[in-house]
Amino acid sequence: MSPRKFLFPLVVLVSAAAVFVGGACTDSKAEADRTRSVAAAPVVQVSPTPSESISIAAVGDTMLGSTSQGRGLPAYDGAQMISGLAPIISAADIAFANLEGAMIDGGTQTKCGPNSKFCYTFGMPTRYAKHLKDAGFDIVSLANNHSSDYGAPGRASTRKTMEDFGIIHAGADHRDIPIMNVKGRRIAFVAFATNPVSLNLIDVENSRRVVADVARRADIVVVSFHGGAEGSAAQRVPYGPETYLGNARGDLRRFTRAVVDAGADLVLGHGPHVVRGMEVYKDRLIVYSLGNFAFYRFPFNAVTGLSLILETNIGPDGEFLSGKIHPLVQQGQDGPRPDKNNTVINVVRQLSRDDFGPTAVQVAADGTISAPRAGGSSVPAR
Repeated sequence: MSPRKFLFPLVVLVSAAAVFVGGACTDSKAEADRTRSVAAAPVVQVSPTPSESISIAAVGDTMLGSTSQGRGLPAYDGAQMISGLAPIISAADIAFANLEGAMIDGGTQTKCGPNSKFCYTFGMPTRYAKHLKDAGFDIVSLANNHSSDYGAPGRASTRKTMEDFGIIHAGADHRDIPIMNVKGRRIAFVAFATNPVSLNLIDVENSRRVVADVARRADIVVVSFHGGAEGSAAQRVPYGPETYLGNARGDLRRFTRAVVDAGADLVLGHGPHVVRGMEVYKDRLIVYSLGNFAFYRFPFNAVTGLSLILETNIGPDGEFLSGKIHPLVQQGQDGPRPDKNNTVINVVRQLSRDDFGPTAVQVAADGTISAPRAGGSSVPAR
């Protein structure tokens, strides 16, 4: 963790009523189990320099090993899955990940029935939170389609585990909206998904209201969302609503622009298990999918095995300044490793150009990302 990283988590209570749309294999008791999140113990030491830029390192779907469905645990009890990437992750002022699954010791999965097809559950040992902490992660999103795999006990265990290890969480329920004080700026994290527990991105109007309310309380608003179709064929961002296995996964173009219009300064997507393109809208960066980060025993292929750490720098008012893609690849089950071929850099460049044209980020050969050139050109530097 960077010695300049001083985080002071608070909790913002949002009164707007969210409309929740259930997906496949949801927990029927989820609605009754919404409990207020207790933020991690604060370190009250804030740098009074709001003129400085703020760096955020972000990664996508993270599941370090599971005791469920015979998936098993990695070598060295997961200690080497992401440890080699700590210098990049911990250098940022804030490091973010999507935690894909429950952290619980024992328990019973409540999601998949005996005859379920295409239904997967993830239960990570609570001790694995140390791997996240040691790598430098400060905050995780719990708003996704696997946080409730072990029902209410799994959600409660995950929250408590994060708090015990000093990692902030967002999206554990619709009121779990922490604010972190970094370099004299109040930075809020609002996490959305398509489940009956978290704020639901399918209800775009309510999403807009929630973000607008949070923006009145914070200097910078970061929105995380878990949405979109999944798999190798899901790299493109379509116009209109997406579905997966018959379940609604959101109209992501509409949602992302709506939350920026409402006051979001950085939008980070995950869920498709592949990377997607990036664009800049109203001087704010929108990342449609960060892809898989570290996912034990995922059936990786040439597309799903591509990974990255996204480093982004935003100004004191939230405007996008610059960024960098740190390319990774997952070819086996030992976790992500640096990719000397820089494959994901080329993929993100092409996807961004194809899907967003004049608003696409520019992606240089070394992974540096920048806003589109004046006049709408997004042809990358080579």
